Amino acid sequence: MKRTDRIDRVELMRTFVRIVEAGSLSAAARQMATTQATVSRRLQSLETLLGVRLLLRTTHATKLTDDGERCYQHARRVIDSWLALEDEVGQAEDEPVGILRVRAPHAFGQEQLLVPLTQFLQRYPRLSVEWMLNDRSVDFLSDNIDCAIRVGAEVDPATVSVLLAEVPRSVVASPALLANYPAVNAPQALSALPWIALSSFYTRHIELYTAGETQPVRVAISPRLSTDSLYVARNCALAGLGVAAVSSWTVEEDIRAGRLVALIPEWQPAALPVHLVYPWSRYYPARLRKFLELMREVMPRITGMRRPPEAP
Repeated sequence: MKRTDRIDRVELMRTFVRIVEAGSLSAAARQMATTQATVSRRLQSLETLLGVRLLLRTTHATKLTDDGERCYQHARRVIDSWLALEDEVGQAEDEPVGILRVRAPHAFGQEQLLVPLTQFLQRYPRLSVEWMLNDRSVDFLSDNIDCAIRVGAEVDPATVSVLLAEVPRSVVASPALLANYPAVNAPQALSALPWIALSSFYTRHIELYTAGETQPVRVAISPRLSTDSLYVARNCALAGLGVAAVSSWTVEEDIRAGRLVALIPEWQPAALPVHLVYPWSRYYPARLRKFLELMREVMPRITGMRRPPEAP
């Protein structure tokens, strides 16, 4: 068998795996930056080589046959082994190469993480990063994402979740807003004020904690505005629209300058965990391993972050 034949077969398996994980031939073609006709031709070639039908296709769905399921499991292992071989033989110094696709929250991704990301790319000139900012949950297979930075999200047991840091939060309001209401001296007094709800974390109530107490106080709130944007919540608080509970790092300067007031600072929402999340695999390329090392190193030291209590 010629060497080119082996390479072609690896590419056929890669295409087949991408079809399965992307959910359709058209989605696989988009992710592989090729045409649907090319993807279809590779699938047919693989089916011809193996002498079996791998996929059942209708106008609305693509379903694996029993042979297709077995082929997918074997192909996944072959590709992982091939990637490991490429890293071990081709990159003796474990230098990351290729494209790393990362999804990060808007606030972190466009501010807090840009300096370490830039330094990371300068350190590894053969690496490229697709830096996608999105606060929604990620579907690694259909979205073609290698890893995601998630803030406050529940851990999915089907993925690998590495706890990196936590984000303290503050309850803030503008002096102009507070001038129209009685002084806030206890958590329940917050219910009388209008609120800006950060819908990813709270909508109709918020739980506040104080030192020495394990049980939170639940405070009912009436939002004037609900948003999934941390920056929108902060800017609306500055405008006097309502009270907001936001990541402390976004409002530290506003509090120092007197533009915002931290309300009952002895009572605060629980800090939000920050995870790096990626799908389980038998093999992880150097680019993902190095990025994980970077995030473990820098995340707890980024302004406004802190090391979680359970971290060493």
